[in-house]
Amino acid sequence: MNFEHPYLLLMLFLVPALAAAYFYWFARKRKLMERFADARLLPKISTLDARLQHLKALLNVSAAFFIITALARPQFGTKIVEVRQSSSDIVIAVDVSKSMLAEDVKPSRLAKAKELLSALINQLGGNRVGIIAFAGTAFWQCPLTHDLSSAKMFLQIMDANLIPLGGTAIGDAIRLASKGLSKSAPGSKALVLLTDGEDHESAPEDAARQAAREGIKIYTIGFGSAAGEPIPVKDEQGNFSGYKKNKKGEVVMSKMDEVLLSRMASETGGRYFRSAGGAFDLMGLFSEIQGLDKKKSSSSSNRQLEDRYQYFLFFGLLSLAAGAFVPETKREKSVKE
Repeated sequence: MNFEHPYLLLMLFLVPALAAAYFYWFARKRKLMERFADARLLPKISTLDARLQHLKALLNVSAAFFIITALARPQFGTKIVEVRQSSSDIVIAVDVSKSMLAEDVKPSRLAKAKELLSALINQLGGNRVGIIAFAGTAFWQCPLTHDLSSAKMFLQIMDANLIPLGGTAIGDAIRLASKGLSKSAPGSKALVLLTDGEDHESAPEDAARQAAREGIKIYTIGFGSAAGEPIPVKDEQGNFSGYKKNKKGEVVMSKMDEVLLSRMASETGGRYFRSAGGAFDLMGLFSEIQGLDKKKSSSSSNRQLEDRYQYFLFFGLLSLAAGAFVPETKREKSVKE
């Protein structure tokens, strides 16, 4: 047996307390009556019937038990429920290149991107969501799914060591997302791109134009600063050991490319969002996604537990009603002259 609101079962502790209260009241009342008459005479001179009183108390205690159990919504047995869903398809591509370790956004660009992505997924219930990770290449971290808890689980294991191939290939991420969305209806699909915008010759604008022709809107979220930030290098224990340098021994400065991110979003009819100080207009992005067309997905059959609280409620009300009609006094006997 399952309970929809199991915490309400704690109220069942009131049932023995109620029974104890009745027991105490009957014992106290009997002691008070014994002050005025012998215990053996009480059944003869009192109009109260102890057995009827006990029956009434038992019915009231039973009513409390059944009604409290009904409030907890007991469920047992199953039924087949057909579920039909209409949704949009959203692919979220996350930049996991080394430049995302820059700390101009605290605690780092990548950590903040994962945090904002988790908050976004929480808002996307009812839609299909897929996750792509990309650096020097791109791959599916989580295929399109309605199971958002699984998507968030894959999100947690993403880090800058996930893809051994260095660099940033934004164009590859867009092309991979477009391929995954090829069977989705135009206007019902979108790509959310979380990156600092640095790209290494992957032709991202060409990929964005092709995505636009396929009816995919791209929403870009930029992390970092235009001034640039050095990329910290840490050892296996996570201790800081310096900053990343190029072949000339110069410290590499990672700059956010807002121009590229704006162009890609504009090319597809999407929108660019800047993550200023690690925050961005989450509800604005969610509103854009909600405005996408909804496609009808195939129906599915799910097993669902049956509510059975009705039986407990019936017996509870029946006990309560029966208790109300049980008299506490003896019936008057007719006396023959």
